[in-house]
Amino acid sequence: MPLDPMPAWVHPRRADIGERIRRYRRAAKLSQVQLGERVGRDHKTIHRWESAITDPSLTDLLLLAHALEVPLRDLVG
Repeated sequence: MPLDPMPAWVHPRRADIGERIRRYRRAAKLSQVQLGERVGRDHKTIHRWESAITDPSLTDLLLLAHALEVPLRDLVG
């Protein structure tokens, strides 16, 4: 069950992860649509992750790391 309200440190961490996804996606020269196709998600989901609106699940993070060819630890810092 999620905490309500969420601790203050959660959103900045989510934003950091989203920024890393964006940075690695751009470095790989992929659009949000292309990355979404590689991980089985639509581009709106990729946008929500990069904008820290929602956070990817562990499975999504594993798929992202594989698609972007980066270690998982580099995405989650």
